[in-house]
Amino acid sequence: MSIHYTNTVSTVLLLFFLFISSASSSSFIRQYTDDSNTNFQEENGAVPDAIQGEAHYLRQHEQEISSRDYKLSVSNTVKGLRDRPPSSYSLKMESFNTLLKSTNADKYVSRPFSAAGYKWTLIVYPNGNKNDNGAGFLSLYVAIDNSTLSPHQEVFVDLRFYVFNRVEKKYLTIQDTDGWRFSYFKTMWGFSQVLPVNTFKDSNNGYLYDGDHCEFGVDVTTPTVFKESELFTVTDKFYNPKYTWSIQKFSTLLEDSYYSDVFSIGGRRWNIKVYPGGSATGKGKAVSIFLILNANEKFRPYEKIYVGAKLRVLNQRNFKNIEKQIDNWYNGPGYGDGSGWGYNEFIPFSDLKDSSKGFLVNDVLMVQVEIEAISSTKYFPS
Repeated sequence: MSIHYTNTVSTVLLLFFLFISSASSSSFIRQYTDDSNTNFQEENGAVPDAIQGEAHYLRQHEQEISSRDYKLSVSNTVKGLRDRPPSSYSLKMESFNTLLKSTNADKYVSRPFSAAGYKWTLIVYPNGNKNDNGAGFLSLYVAIDNSTLSPHQEVFVDLRFYVFNRVEKKYLTIQDTDGWRFSYFKTMWGFSQVLPVNTFKDSNNGYLYDGDHCEFGVDVTTPTVFKESELFTVTDKFYNPKYTWSIQKFSTLLEDSYYSDVFSIGGRRWNIKVYPGGSATGKGKAVSIFLILNANEKFRPYEKIYVGAKLRVLNQRNFKNIEKQIDNWYNGPGYGDGSGWGYNEFIPFSDLKDSSKGFLVNDVLMVQVEIEAISSTKYFPS
């Protein structure tokens, strides 16, 4: 009896340990398998929604489409009408209603075309790309052939999409003010909401004409960084901005015009030019005075400088000066009119002859210029 009881207990204990071992092994095997499955999924890549980020992925050998609509503001998108047709590719369709009515043929993909040094395809979603918030709209995209791209290569292009309007006899265009970045993993960009489908289908609007004809297009261009530039600046502070010319024996001057000595202000050389007997509308009734760029100043043919200055005839009896403003663009000497500015009727002869007014004292006329601003332009390459 004792022996039978002992054997029975031993058998029960053995079965219990076998059950525990089996359960542990099963748990270990299941845990290892689950971990392996998790690792397998991570290594093969979980596929996020393409609209949620910049990255573009492939799922079941089909390309996920995303545009910038999810992050575009009104100020980024520019629409308009233009006469010129697309320059990169044109797609004319004569049976568009067939695609509009289809439940399975959700998009049309053009043949590859060359632009900006790469191969592209134009893609049209007649009823909108539902995966890109385009349901109920016409959606347009371009895709780059990534077979020629390395995994880390990026291609920046400008895109302009076209939809022909028969009524206007022009093309509706839509584009983004920013460039588009294509890569091995992000091969497609475009607009998911170009036009509402109902607007597009209404023949009165001109997009669908002659029954079911329509035309699309795209410009694909590579923006290049400028190689030439210039820097425009204005200086308004000078060590000594004034120059005064005392003209002796003014009433005895017989020549048509006279120049002051050369003076330098703001890195440029200048002369004051005076016509004692007047010039143009001032001839015979007023003194004419001009601020002139010196003839030896070096200029490029296309170069101009802005000058702000005050020309004055000084009152020698401490009364009010006669002052007139210069606010002009100066051309370089020898490059047409504009190397000197001033006034034909600066001061009337009557004011000079009246000694009480204090402008001509002891037959001396004092002319002054005060330069307030001079521009300069640097060119690259120089």
